[in-house]
Amino acid sequence: MRYLAAIFCTALAVLLPTNSVRADEPLRFATEGFYPPFVYFDEDGTLAGFDIDIAWALCAEMQVACEFVAQDWDALIPGLLAGDYDAIVASMSITEDRAKQVAFSDPYYSNALSFVGEAASGLKPEKQSLAGKAVGAQSATISADYLANHWSDVVRVELYETQENAFRGLANGAVDLVLSDLYVSYTWLQTEVGKDFRFIGDPIDIDDRIAIAVRQEDEALRRRLNAALAAILADSTYTEINLKYFPFDIY
Repeated sequence: MRYLAAIFCTALAVLLPTNSVRADEPLRFATEGFYPPFVYFDEDGTLAGFDIDIAWALCAEMQVACEFVAQDWDALIPGLLAGDYDAIVASMSITEDRAKQVAFSDPYYSNALSFVGEAASGLKPEKQSLAGKAVGAQSATISADYLANHWSDVVRVELYETQENAFRGLANGAVDLVLSDLYVSYTWLQTEVGKDFRFIGDPIDIDDRIAIAVRQEDEALRRRLNAALAAILADSTYTEINLKYFPFDIY
């Protein structure tokens, strides 16, 4: 598979069009390390996951080296603007506020939100059912924004630094529900700790699109990423990565 081949060419860098990426340096991606299956640390402490595999595939298509750095979610955009890395690949939603600060590639998958709760709770995503309940979400995410805009007058919103901590709060009873990205919840529900929980209600379609962020002045890099994304969508590379993590299409 082409994206695996990228692992063996990390010393390779070829000339990019004029932008912040120097010809003799790798393409530096920042991500958050606690968002499985999209990004996480594997057993030997290496960043892995869907986002990472997509980045490797794009680097292979562009014939450049890849480097990754883990960063706190809230610090991702400030670090990009400060020049600490060249791009963000962290399941970041395209939002109006973010688009004022950064430029986005074409989307590389689509997302919806979902409530997750204890299977035996009997809760429903209705105001009468959730009145006074505690609902958790990761801070500074579209899930947190959705709760603030639609549910803050009904539920007690509890925000967590990472998605893993939000699910941990649900598992130990600190919150009654968690609102999060659909595919992250799907993966957590397959785990041993998540087996007694389920989706509460239908997915919430907010027309969410996930993309790679670059600095607004790095238009040449954005175009190269878009061309590489189109190429891996056109062959089997994207499909292979998708099926590695999900038995259904998330594009």
